Amino acid sequence: IDEPVQAIVDFLQGAGYRVVFEEQTAGHVKVAGVEGMTVDEIGARCSTAIVVGGDGTMLGIARQLARYRVPLIGINQGRLGFMTDIPIDRMLPALGEILSGKAKAEERSLLEARVVRDGVEIHCSVAVNDVVVARGTGAGMAELKVTVDGTFMYNQRSDGLIVATPTGSTAYALSAGGPLLHPTLAGIVLVPIAPHALSNRPIVVPNTSDIVVEIINGRDISVNFDMQTFASLQHGDQIMISRSPHTV
Repeated sequence: IDEPVQAIVDFLQGAGYRVVFEEQTAGHVKVAGVEGMTVDEIGARCSTAIVVGGDGTMLGIARQLARYRVPLIGINQGRLGFMTDIPIDRMLPALGEILSGKAKAEERSLLEARVVRDGVEIHCSVAVNDVVVARGTGAGMAELKVTVDGTFMYNQRSDGLIVATPTGSTAYALSAGGPLLHPTLAGIVLVPIAPHALSNRPIVVPNTSDIVVEIINGRDISVNFDMQTFASLQHGDQIMISRSPHTV
């Protein structure tokens, strides 16, 4: 990855921009004369963040930078390129076009989820793609109670439940049989994973909804956020999901 990063640095510095690295990147990439900053420092001081990697890299940094409203540009150095959609061989012309104003920014919504146990919040995180409640490998089905805006929706026995943003509708939710949502739609999609009852179908609710998923039964159930943050769950735990006040 050193060669494309060096090319990006040379291009940006040649155009008069000051370039910094995220501090962990600075420790791994062999490019001289570029200082490292923490993600919080980047959020407070930088006008744009360029992400070189795959969609997982983009998801991780997007969650951290969302509250700073720093625009993100994704260059694909990984296997998937839905978000990091600029190919390496076109990155310099694309950066030139974007930085000269010939691009349109898209604003994507996030989900915020809190894990509540016995009335006490024990975990909180945000997700660009999805919040997934799922059984462990080798465990039986999970039984989940789902309510939306305080109204009971269903008790579901399944391998789990995907709660996705429009951005996440093209990820795990799509593989589980969910619908594609246009990014500008104000919705949240709920997609059961291998439900026991064939009447449990994917459903889209308004993105103003407050969704609560309660663990009724099952073993080794966990919740994850964009497949990157995990918390182990117990019977009676509630995952409270709503739209985040931040966007990417």
